[in-house]
Amino acid sequence: MSTTTAPYPIGTPDAPWGDVERAEWLSRRPRQRSYESEVLSVTERLRPRFDVEQYGRLDYGSESYPLMAIRSRDWRDNLPVVLITGGVHGYETSGVQGALQFVDQHAADYAGRVNLLVVPCVSPWAYERIHRWNPNAVDPNRSFCHGSPAEESAALMRLVAPVRDKVLMHIDLHETTDTDETEFRPALAARDGKPFEPAGIPNGFYLVDDSENPQPEFQQAVIKAVEQVTHIAPADDSGELIGSPVVARGVIQYPLKQLGLCASITSAPYKTTTEVYPDSPRTTPEQCNTAQATAVCAAIDYALAHQ
Repeated sequence: MSTTTAPYPIGTPDAPWGDVERAEWLSRRPRQRSYESEVLSVTERLRPRFDVEQYGRLDYGSESYPLMAIRSRDWRDNLPVVLITGGVHGYETSGVQGALQFVDQHAADYAGRVNLLVVPCVSPWAYERIHRWNPNAVDPNRSFCHGSPAEESAALMRLVAPVRDKVLMHIDLHETTDTDETEFRPALAARDGKPFEPAGIPNGFYLVDDSENPQPEFQQAVIKAVEQVTHIAPADDSGELIGSPVVARGVIQYPLKQLGLCASITSAPYKTTTEVYPDSPRTTPEQCNTAQATAVCAAIDYALAHQ
């Protein structure tokens, strides 16, 4: 995998960004694709079969984005809730499209068994810019905390709050891409005035478990299902993936709540974050989307069998 050693083009080495640097960064973020045509239109086509609701709106300058959620039509208070989130990092395309594919192709299989709450694109501004942050150079997936600095994160937490303690399983759909190493991690280091330290990109699919409440059998059930669709990332020579020890095949652990990660927002006993690798010559965009949908199905099936 390629890495970058040149200084990031914005800011001064070892000095955190101020308003000038953030404004320069924002000026370099052109709109590259359409949330309306690629996400909202697909969501609308699901309305005849599911309850589609707007749970908030992001207003950034002259641009405004409705935040949409999809619910089971047969919602019943006596059923467990399953939460599926995608697009917390807007550039991670299969997280968004995989969530929508799951709803279209598989959600009906769980009617009457669980209440599904699906948020396919948490960060629509970043989806259009193919970027990790929101326009304030804030990472929504480090912002799921009290007094969140990211409205994307705060809006999702408000949506989930009424069912937070009823969630059986939460799966948060992500990707790890080659641009993590060439753009996003260097930008993070520059923003915070720190040196960039290359960590490498895992070659394949992996999962992030909660180190505070690990569920190894649950994680392996998802890995087993997904490996029928795409390859699982092997550990590097240090026995790690992106600098974290591999605790089981294709699985690392993070302290989800401590890091303010999306998968920490409920008290669900079963939580996982998927990481698809779309830049492999061994995968296609369609396979990546299918891997995400497959992971969702496997996660729900395990949670229902072990609730």
